Amino acid sequence: MIRRLLVLAATVSLFVSPALAQPDGESFADWRGDFRTRLIATGVEAATAADMLDGLEPEMRIIERDRSQPEFVRPIWSYLDIAASDLRITNGRNAYAEYRADVDAIAAHFRVRPEILIAIWGLESSYGAIPGNNDIVQALATLAWEGRRRNWAEAQLIAVAEMLESGYATRAQLTGSWAGAMGQMQFIPTTYLERAHDWDGDGTRNIWTDPADALASAANLLARAGWRDGAPSILEVAVPADFDFATWDPGQSRLVSQWAMLGLTPASGEWDADHLMRAARLELPAGGQGPGFLTFPNFRVIKRYNNSTSYAIGVAHLADRIAGEAALVGPWPEDNPPINRSQTREVQAALNALGFDSGTPDGLAGPNTRAALRAFQRANDLIADGYLGRTMYDVVMAAQAAQAE
Repeated sequence: MIRRLLVLAATVSLFVSPALAQPDGESFADWRGDFRTRLIATGVEAATAADMLDGLEPEMRIIERDRSQPEFVRPIWSYLDIAASDLRITNGRNAYAEYRADVDAIAAHFRVRPEILIAIWGLESSYGAIPGNNDIVQALATLAWEGRRRNWAEAQLIAVAEMLESGYATRAQLTGSWAGAMGQMQFIPTTYLERAHDWDGDGTRNIWTDPADALASAANLLARAGWRDGAPSILEVAVPADFDFATWDPGQSRLVSQWAMLGLTPASGEWDADHLMRAARLELPAGGQGPGFLTFPNFRVIKRYNNSTSYAIGVAHLADRIAGEAALVGPWPEDNPPINRSQTREVQAALNALGFDSGTPDGLAGPNTRAALRAFQRANDLIADGYLGRTMYDVVMAAQAAQAE
């Protein structure tokens, strides 16, 4: 597998130019023929290449979805309402009850928390009910031709060829999401090769129709990413009004006992003695006016599955609810939701103009934007939480307007 990827990386620069990476600059047939040659050059059998590519046509709907980023940014509280809805909690408990023997055995074998496996299953495919029915080869080929993520998509297609030649899947079995993820746990092909697991020992790693194989594959991924058995993922906390945000670094870990000394308290109940001796980071997904979350190393393991704070909180909270724990306390600052992408670009440009480097305005409030905003907030004696909501949009844009006068 590694040899094939190295060969492809070496040939991409010889056969692909940026000008040919757009659909209006290169026909799909030309890309398909060129890729077939390079695929075979990596050692893939001609028959396998034919099985994958003969008669293949692009799906334009995939290009539209890949190119269009939603203007609206969903508030985390709206996301969690869906991720940990009453129906998803009930279905998760039912799924756990139905597959308890396998789930508990898998969790014990890989030393991961069973409810976390169930929660990931719920968010990825509604407990196997909605795994996706897109042709993965067509989806990845379309993305490769479109060009924005060509190298990634072609690497996934090479992995598909290895899956076929190794007998891991049939061509017809390769179904999943429009973005190239497969089966009940939504593995991309390279992750399938690295982490998929044959739990029942039948010689196949069937993440499409075998829940035990799918769950074991997710457990293997978490275990290999460093899951700590018996350790927590998140803990909701209340942040005091006088908390010194100027000393807060989102990437800094402190002992929970140190966070307690800074005034943080559990959102409900008392501190757990075990928690007090563990290191955690403070996440403020809705800013200083919303609930805080102490996040432990297992939280970052969940983000290896999907690098989204909302997703990781959703998985951890859904797991807790399936286990019978209480809902989040909150409250969320619903009067100060995140701004849309156009407004974020405005703020990024304004911060740059004000001397706070947020990078190239792209409409995505990533680490650079949050760091620039926190610097702006500190300079203006504001709560330095880095949260870009409607309130801070008004403040930053007013500061830029004042500077321009």
